[in-house]
Amino acid sequence: MDLSTTYLGLQLPHPLMPGSSPLADDLDTVRRLEDAGAAAIVMRSLFEEQIVGDEMATYHAHEAPSESYAEALSYLPEPSIFSLGTHEYLEQLQRIKSAVAIPVIASLNGTTPDNWIEYARLIAQGGADALELNIYDLPTDPRESSEDVERRVLDVVTTLRESVSLPLAVKLSPFYTSLASLARRLELAKADGLVIFNRFYQPDFDIENLEVVPKARLSSPTELLLRLRWLAILSGQVDLSLAVTGGVHNAVDAIKAVMAGAHAVQLVSVLLRRGPETLSRIRTELARWLEEHGYESLRQMQGSMSSGRGASPAALERVQYMRVLHSWRPDDEAPAGREQ
Repeated sequence: MDLSTTYLGLQLPHPLMPGSSPLADDLDTVRRLEDAGAAAIVMRSLFEEQIVGDEMATYHAHEAPSESYAEALSYLPEPSIFSLGTHEYLEQLQRIKSAVAIPVIASLNGTTPDNWIEYARLIAQGGADALELNIYDLPTDPRESSEDVERRVLDVVTTLRESVSLPLAVKLSPFYTSLASLARRLELAKADGLVIFNRFYQPDFDIENLEVVPKARLSSPTELLLRLRWLAILSGQVDLSLAVTGGVHNAVDAIKAVMAGAHAVQLVSVLLRRGPETLSRIRTELARWLEEHGYESLRQMQGSMSSGRGASPAALERVQYMRVLHSWRPDDEAPAGREQ
């Protein structure tokens, strides 16, 4: 069965790959992922705060008078929360490139372009095959308009596009005023792809100690539904590579994502829970399903349920919302937390 796909200009044997996560921090795990058939490796993100912190600390140590920037440095996260510093990140990229033969996609996480330019260039020099821009932005200033927020995203892409020739994928959240318009503007800014969607980690409250507690939760299959909807809407409207991340836990989830228009399917939570070898099983089940249903290739199925092809636009938009509200029955609800 031909499972090949093209993502960010990369010719891949199939769409399955580990998404940005700790999975790429360990070379033994990276080799296991390649042995399991991963089409590519996506590294964990290098954070803007790491770049700023390293640059300020270096300046502070070598040029600034004692304590001149102590207050500014105090606003940055402790270095210990990052498993890889800026220099270690570049070294890990080179180690992964030497250890495996599959494409390696680096990742930068932040909101402003200035601190990314140098490291984007170093990442390109380090041999990365593509760069994922993880736009993790939580606007809280009531004076800032939606246009201001989207302009920051576009500025990041425009600036980096002028600085590096690497394929650029933009990892977005679903929380934009007009996501379809932003996707189109990112295409005009010469982005190469979109990753749908970033998962914003939600803080919890410790009501005894009156503290805000960060909580990292792995995804569930229910999170895929929002991604399917937007993949299907965007597929055919923009000429960009589309990747899905969040909520893919088995072959059926991957099939749905490809039908919606995904060129790449990123797996994280299921691999963290069950190990890298799970990727091989999902790939086998994907190929078996295609064969059993008469497909000759994955490309034949790709986008078949997008709004421009198989799925009615009304089914993805407001009309279906009204039908769902009026058609719900108690026995429609699956047990909470169950993975399919």
